Amino acid sequence: MTRVHPHVEAARSVLEQLGFLRAQRNDRSALCLLALLNLKPDDAWHDAKAVLMGITPIMKFAETYYGVSYAPNTRETFRRQTIHQFVNSGLVRRNPDDPQRPTNSGKTVYQIDENALLLLRSYGTHEWNSKVNNYLINRPGLARRYAVERTKQLVPLRVDASKSIHLSPGKHSKLIKAIVEDFGPRFVLSGRLIYVGDTGDKWGYFDQEGLSELGVTVDLHGKMPDVVICEQNKKWLVLIEAVTSHGPVDAKRKEELMSLFSEANMGLVFVTAFPDHGTMKRYISEIAWETEVWIADSPSHLIHFDGERFLGPYEQG
Repeated sequence: MTRVHPHVEAARSVLEQLGFLRAQRNDRSALCLLALLNLKPDDAWHDAKAVLMGITPIMKFAETYYGVSYAPNTRETFRRQTIHQFVNSGLVRRNPDDPQRPTNSGKTVYQIDENALLLLRSYGTHEWNSKVNNYLINRPGLARRYAVERTKQLVPLRVDASKSIHLSPGKHSKLIKAIVEDFGPRFVLSGRLIYVGDTGDKWGYFDQEGLSELGVTVDLHGKMPDVVICEQNKKWLVLIEAVTSHGPVDAKRKEELMSLFSEANMGLVFVTAFPDHGTMKRYISEIAWETEVWIADSPSHLIHFDGERFLGPYEQG
């Protein structure tokens, strides 16, 4: 049987003393903690550092320095079953270098909180027990403060007169906000917001009951567009993709959306939304015919990728 390195055992003990549940007191979580402290096998705890590190580098650290390999498809397990709890407790900060970075960004990094770092550097000393007690007394306040800070970074979005939601921070969410608050009132006059996606939560907002009332069903396993608005008077479903880093409604995506909403007894309108003209220029050759383009920095205009008509559904097939 391979002997577990003393640092891994110590990290598990630390997590237990900090009050983490059994699911976060395993080797995976211990190795995450060691990686975020940049604590290699020959390092002492007082040498711990607060490094910025993403999930994949954490896994690589575990393999390189502690000989523990994890399959690439376990990244989500690391994020959801260890790092998520570390962040919520205030032990770890998410994207302290750029709080506006979207949650699902490939550049997302994590860092040990400075208060936790000071505590963990004292592990193994005569001061440890008293410092743990003081840390645990203060931690609820720290966690609440960080939760408030994270909330401040969210993008507020008014769904209707009585309901608001908050989207994950980032350019994508800001564009979605513009679609709902600027595009909708201008071009979908009797619009009812049905769906808004979110980079941090696929179902940022979904009026599934409202969609059913309109006689529309969709396969919820399909890839939804970023925004769905129902034009109630004209019986249209306006399907909108927000493009900040991924592609527009091209021919392939148009086919996917037609299949996803194939049971809808309403006309389908396809819209690609860009934040600015520069972004549109990068994708203009990919945009499908018989679709529309809206640019947030020119909110009162539409670009029609066909001359037959302005905004409206086309006969398919």
